[in-house]
Amino acid sequence: MILNVSGRTDIVAFYSEWFMNRYEEGFVDVRNPFNPKLISRIKFENVDAILFCTKNPIPILKHLDKINKPILFHVTLTPYKNDIEPSVPPKGKIILAIKELSKIVGIDNLAVRYDPIFLSDKYNIEYHKKAFEKMCTLLDGYVKQIIVSFIDDYKNVRKNRNILRYRNFTEEDYKEIGTSFSNSASNHGMTVQTCFENRNLVEYGFKEGECLSHELAYKLTGKTYKKWKARKEGKCNCAEMVDIGVYNSCKHFCKYCYANFDERTVNDNFNKHNPNSSLLASKLQDDDIIKERIK
Repeated sequence: MILNVSGRTDIVAFYSEWFMNRYEEGFVDVRNPFNPKLISRIKFENVDAILFCTKNPIPILKHLDKINKPILFHVTLTPYKNDIEPSVPPKGKIILAIKELSKIVGIDNLAVRYDPIFLSDKYNIEYHKKAFEKMCTLLDGYVKQIIVSFIDDYKNVRKNRNILRYRNFTEEDYKEIGTSFSNSASNHGMTVQTCFENRNLVEYGFKEGECLSHELAYKLTGKTYKKWKARKEGKCNCAEMVDIGVYNSCKHFCKYCYANFDERTVNDNFNKHNPNSSLLASKLQDDDIIKERIK
């Protein structure tokens, strides 16, 4: 089993103490988001590897030497200001943390996500080209893989349309992004790719790949995994992962986020969080049904 920590919230940024408590106790409980009374209990003895996904790796850096599992990191680094990402730390601090992370887990076990791209009058093509080139320059020698995605029509995106002010992509937009990003990445010893996008931009120099390839999963664990069940139509080729997060619990409040769509619920979940609970944003109830998940 590979844990995804997490696509539903930023556990690393806001709940690292809780995660380390769960790791040291040996298990974590996860409510089924579609059947809340059903609890999956995951014992870390059954975990083969952990993929941490975060916008801010700083809180967990000091704990990584306590984790005796293969570790991967995906750090999202986008060039938006606090009108779009109101609670993300300054990007310079995140750059420094990525460099430190690269030294700890190794350059092959780290990817940066420039994710998602949207276009507006403020965040136009030239803005993204300059920001991407600057990011590649600053991370030269520390990162080899960059993963790109494009904004999707999520509930939260629609709610924040007047803030995002995004427009549709044209074919010329894709060409400019693909060509410019490919050149910037290549000039700094990096590859750039999409994962599970309608447009993968391979015709403009992007690499065809996955967020977590079966080859990398096997290299880390010596095991093979099913394909991950993806959210969108089509097929995702990533190795299957188990997410231990909770929707509507991330305090970054990014305006494009698919996992947050109700700020009142986010604050409520955050306030209910107990770092000593086996569950991220609640506690076990007498009528909860606990089933151990072994794969």
